Amino acid sequence: MEASMSVEEVVQQISDLAKKEGGALRKKQVKKSNPELMKNALYYFPNWDAALDQCKENQA
Repeated sequence: MEASMSVEEVVQQISDLAKKEGGALRKKQVKKSNPELMKNALYYFPNWDAALDQCKENQA
């Protein structure tokens, strides 16, 4: 499997989506609405929670 986004793009898209949705992003919801983002997030991070944690660290 090869990523089609950079890690920075993944983090930015997750952050943007969190702002748009107004809070927590559930894995099933994102996988259904944006499978490409989910695929790339799991390429760079061991799990969805790790990707969300990275986004929170970048915002701080």
